[in-house]
Amino acid sequence: MRRSNLDDLHLFAAVARERSFTRAAARLGLSPSALSHAMRGLEERLGVRLLQRTTRSVAPTVAGERLLARLAPALHEIDAGLADLAEARAEPSGTVRVTTFGYIAQTILEPRLPRFLLDHPAIEVEIHIAQELTDIVASGFDAGIRFGDTVERDMVAVRVGPDLRTVVVGTPGYFERFAPPETPADLARHRCLCHRLASAGGLLPWEFERDGREVQVRVTGPLIADDDGGLALAAVRAGAGLGYMMEESVASDIASGRLVQVLDDWCPPFSGCHLYHPSRRQTPPALRALIDALRWRGPLR
Repeated sequence: MRRSNLDDLHLFAAVARERSFTRAAARLGLSPSALSHAMRGLEERLGVRLLQRTTRSVAPTVAGERLLARLAPALHEIDAGLADLAEARAEPSGTVRVTTFGYIAQTILEPRLPRFLLDHPAIEVEIHIAQELTDIVASGFDAGIRFGDTVERDMVAVRVGPDLRTVVVGTPGYFERFAPPETPADLARHRCLCHRLASAGGLLPWEFERDGREVQVRVTGPLIADDDGGLALAAVRAGAGLGYMMEESVASDIASGRLVQVLDDWCPPFSGCHLYHPSRRQTPPALRALIDALRWRGPLR
């Protein structure tokens, strides 16, 4: 298509919507006579009348209506593409509100967020730490970060971390006093360090799976905490009981022999951390920049 035709089609759409050369010309920054001349030239090149003119009004002909119906979505996509380019050239700015919980704040945000803030000085990030799941739309958050299997399906989810695993660990000294459990049911005979969600009130079960069989165990023990595992981990390292921990939190303890892992074949990996946000046609530039900074691209090589 000739460039002049594309330009004139854009002018035609404006006249057809406004149904006035004067109003369309004012919106486009042209004179009414120049706009009218451009429309006559377009009609001559296409060989069809697109606008019905009277002394008081302008309206699309039947052919003009058909053209406008096909043309409007295409022009909208062109305008949207140009707007995206303008946003890409500009420095993203504004506030991004994110809800997550302590473990993810420590393992995902602490290593990456400071660099993001330095790279994007015009963006302000507000982090809300809460153990319970939050309705991000109702609560006014732009995004949340949670384990992938807890994200609602109507959300757009972007992986920001690897698959994870919870493991059961205790000290060698603890296992000198108590025989290691061979199945999840054996945990009933052990001192387990428990975790409670502050909002839910009840103790969180320890979850296991093997050969497609899922098992939840309600454990008991000498400690109940609603923090993100720091107190329980300290108690485990002291030999006070068994802990149900994120594997990466105790990987160095296991490697050094300070802690011993049990029930390994009952602890498969699960979907890791995902940033999620409502499905929308246009993601705000500041949120888009944060997503790009946090997106999981695999282990650093």
